Amino acid sequence: MAARAGEGTHAPPPYDTAATWAEELLDQLRPAVRHPRRVIAWLARTVHASAGLEDAEGRLLAGDRLPADADVRADIATGRISAAALEDGGRHVHLVGIRHPGPGRAAGAVLTVARPEPFDRRAAEIVHRTAGVLGLLLREGELARSARRLRRASADLRLAILQLLMVEDVVSARRVAAGLWPGLLEQDTARVYVVEGSPAGRDALAEECADVTEGRALVVRCPAVDGHVIVVSPASAPGERLRTLVADRPDTYLGGSLHQRLARTATAYGQAVSALAVARFSPGRSAVYAERTHPERLLDPAALRTWSARTLRPLDTLPHHTRAELLATTRLGLDFTAVSAAKVLGVSRNTVRARMDRLQTLLDTDLTDLTTRTAVRLALLTEAAHGPYAPGTAPHTGPRFTDLLDSAALRDWARDLLGRLDGDGRDLRATLSAWIAAGANAERAAKERGVHAQTVREHVRAAEPVLERQLLAGGSDLYEVVLAHLADGTLAAPGAAANGDQADAPVHG
Repeated sequence: MAARAGEGTHAPPPYDTAATWAEELLDQLRPAVRHPRRVIAWLARTVHASAGLEDAEGRLLAGDRLPADADVRADIATGRISAAALEDGGRHVHLVGIRHPGPGRAAGAVLTVARPEPFDRRAAEIVHRTAGVLGLLLREGELARSARRLRRASADLRLAILQLLMVEDVVSARRVAAGLWPGLLEQDTARVYVVEGSPAGRDALAEECADVTEGRALVVRCPAVDGHVIVVSPASAPGERLRTLVADRPDTYLGGSLHQRLARTATAYGQAVSALAVARFSPGRSAVYAERTHPERLLDPAALRTWSARTLRPLDTLPHHTRAELLATTRLGLDFTAVSAAKVLGVSRNTVRARMDRLQTLLDTDLTDLTTRTAVRLALLTEAAHGPYAPGTAPHTGPRFTDLLDSAALRDWARDLLGRLDGDGRDLRATLSAWIAAGANAERAAKERGVHAQTVREHVRAAEPVLERQLLAGGSDLYEVVLAHLADGTLAAPGAAANGDQADAPVHG
């Protein structure tokens, strides 16, 4: 009969009943608690021993690092033997190999258990059963790590495809996508959506976007904005599903672009970001880029394309890939910050600036001037929409930039747009003109107007809802307003080269 505790003998070991220790061991597999460290701690308590788990290279995974015969341990790690029991320095040691899930006999880990007393049959059984449980947990951990690696690799590939589309390398983007997502980019056009949520919930949001689009869209975690998920959707159905997703998630917003050619993915992305700003104030928390009157559509198409080709002709000597890379990077750099453009393209901000500096040098222009940036951007967008002339065929003569601005339709559009500001008693129009003339610098505009810089910012912010355009954030809306000021004569057009007064002159500014 077993002695009771306190009568001069040890209490019966906690594993005296097989059902008890087996239930406790199985309990270690509950999802909320399962981990090799907990199992090792349980084993040490249960068999009154020290226990440790090491991988095949000897790195400690859980428990204590226990000395054991190096040759025996090596035999177990390499799979020559599966287990061993030995006596070492007055300790009784059991070593059990936990087989690696991959091919071959090598062990993935070695369980070492040591105690002063010999291992009886029940203790040895507990050790070996525990090794089986540890094998399940290690296998689960390896599968989870493999799944994470696969998700990271898939995410990296999706980002690479997006970055190729951003620089107009549609052929390479299709080649990369074909292996994992056959047919995804077969169509020539797509919409771009930007879904905004909290940065902390972005991973879950991306997974939901992937689920609702059912593999028919490219879903990418935005590299520039932590809370954004970018969705490139050649099909139409995903747009409605994304709107339903946003409607069911508080504090989530959706902006969508118009249909654009895949080569104009960067343009579509800008439209989606612009629509996202509207979505934040919309009842349904979603918006599609408004098909409003774009000033470039009020210009003579043939004259605009000829002027654009002449403007960009100094780039025609570059290899095609280099030329496309400079143009795509500059378009993003003009619409966003260098840091954001760099993250979207997967390059450093110094690379973005270097590419823009190179284009600036080739065009003999100054991109720090806002009116010049507007003219250059117009040339870049025109080529993006119509494609470049064949090498060597760009015209040497043609309309000047001032000729393009001399359009009755454009002047009417500019008067109508800027005239919306005339009813405000704060003279928002004069402040806005001064701010643009100062290169969107509030401090310089404040000195010109004789007011505080904060007043300038408040006036510009007040003009945004009147004009229905974002100004302080920069981008396409600001350039439209600058073009309106150029068209109605409030601002002077960029220098002589923009007007084509020099034979091979590009845009200045």
